[in-house]
Amino acid sequence: MSIRTIEIAVGLFVAAGLAALFMLAMKVSNLANYTGDDGYEISARFDNIGGLKVRSPVAASGVRVGQVVAIAYDSDGYEARVTMSIDPQYDKFPTDTAASVLTSGLLGEQFIGLQPGAEEEFLKAGGEIELTQSALVLEQIIGQFLYSMAEE
Repeated sequence: MSIRTIEIAVGLFVAAGLAALFMLAMKVSNLANYTGDDGYEISARFDNIGGLKVRSPVAASGVRVGQVVAIAYDSDGYEARVTMSIDPQYDKFPTDTAASVLTSGLLGEQFIGLQPGAEEEFLKAGGEIELTQSALVLEQIIGQFLYSMAEE
């Protein structure tokens, strides 16, 4: 009877460990933040998005306000078009809001940072952010530095 109790306790402990690993995997992959409430979609065009991915966060002043829902290449303008879903409670971004591809953390997770402007009109569903700043790619910066050092 005592061995049976120990086996059940070990089984419950293993099940709790697997559930914790599953929750950790969902948190790391940003799937836990996906909700059915889509909010409204806006887009922005960037020359270079670096390692930005679908489901990457969109933040304003450090607060998560949405996520990236689509990334496509515009062959007419030779730019990346990023579509973002903004949560419905954050519906007061001015039309002159700026968007930047930023990096956070030690692992270099990239996200979109929004800097609100001062216009009186607000972005609506289907709107486009005109002011953008592309990602800083470390390899390009190092290449430029080495090239400038070779010239001296």
